[in-house]
Amino acid sequence: MKPFIYDYTLDELKDWMKEAGEPAFRADQLFDWLYVKRVRSFEDMTNLPKALRAKLDEAFAFVALSEITRLTSKDGTVKYLFGLHDNHAIETVVMRHNYGISICVTTQVGCRIGCTFCASTLGGLKRNLTAGEIVAQVVTAQQMLDETGERIASIVIMGSGEPFENYDATMKFLRIVTHAKGLNIGQRHITVSTSGIVPNIYRFADENTQINLAISIHAPNDALRSKLMPVNRRYPFDEVMEAIRYYIAKTGRRVTFEYALIGGVNDRPEHAEELADVLNGMLCHVNLIPVNYVPERKYVRTPREDIFAFHRILQSRGINATIRREQGHDIAAACGQLRAKHMESMR
Repeated sequence: MKPFIYDYTLDELKDWMKEAGEPAFRADQLFDWLYVKRVRSFEDMTNLPKALRAKLDEAFAFVALSEITRLTSKDGTVKYLFGLHDNHAIETVVMRHNYGISICVTTQVGCRIGCTFCASTLGGLKRNLTAGEIVAQVVTAQQMLDETGERIASIVIMGSGEPFENYDATMKFLRIVTHAKGLNIGQRHITVSTSGIVPNIYRFADENTQINLAISIHAPNDALRSKLMPVNRRYPFDEVMEAIRYYIAKTGRRVTFEYALIGGVNDRPEHAEELADVLNGMLCHVNLIPVNYVPERKYVRTPREDIFAFHRILQSRGINATIRREQGHDIAAACGQLRAKHMESMR
C-alpha cells in the first residue's frame, strides 16, 4: 500500500523532492496545495509540472478517510464516522463554541486503556493511526467547513485511543498541523489528553512546546482510580502525579485534570475534599465532566445538584474548576459511542 501524503512533514517532502530530482521549492508548493488550498487530488495542483503530478500520484495515496456517517446535533456539533483503508472506522467531532470551532481527533482504532465508563475501549485496541490518518481528520473536516467559510480554530486530541501510546505519530501530527506554511493552528490552541502514560508525560515535558496537557484522573486516590482505570495498575496514581509535577516545573504551564463524575462512585463530598488535598498548591485546573451514559456500562450520571456541590467544594478550597458544557448529547458524541453502534450493526 502506498503511504499517505498527509504522513509527511514539509522537511520530509523536501527530501522526497530532492530524491526525485525536483527542486526543493516544489515541496512548499505541494504543502500549500495540501493545507492552504486543500485540494483533493494531485491533478488539481496546477502549478506543479504534469510529470511531477504523475510521480506524486504513483508514490502516494491522497485520501485516507471515507465518510460513513455524519450526525448533526441541535447545538451545531457534528460527529463523523470515517472509514479507513482497512475497513476499520474512527470518530471525529467538530464543535462550535462562542470562541470558535474546535475539532476532537482520534489517535487509535479502539483503545486498550480499559476505562470502565468509556465506550472507546469496547472491543479493545485494533491498531494505531498513522500521523497522516490523524492529520486527515482535520483536513477533511476543514474541507467541509470551507463550504461555509468557517475555520477550525483549535484541536483537542481527546477522541478514541490513548495519544501517548501512539506518541511518535501524535507528535508528528502536531508538527504538521502547527506548521506556519500549512494549517498554521497555534500550539496554545491545541490540547493533548492522556490517561497517565508516565514515561511519555516526561517526554512531552521535554518537547519544549506550547501545547496544552490534560490528564484523565477521575479519582482522588489510587484504589478508586484502579477500579475505574485499569491503566492505574501499570502507572500508579502517585507516579502520575509526580510526572505532572515534573511537567509543571519544567514548562511552567498549567495542567488540566479531567474528572468524569459518576453517580455514587466518585462524586461524593469526601471525594471532592480528597481531590482538593491532592491538588493543593498545584498549577492546575479541574474540568468536571458529567459521565455519558453508555448502554454497555452500568454507571449513571451524577445528579445536577451534586455536580454543583462537588464544584463548590473545589472552589472553596482554592482549586480552579469548571463544569464542562455538554455538546452533541443527542447524537452520541461521546468517545466511541458511534463507532460502537457501527460495530454492532456490522456484526
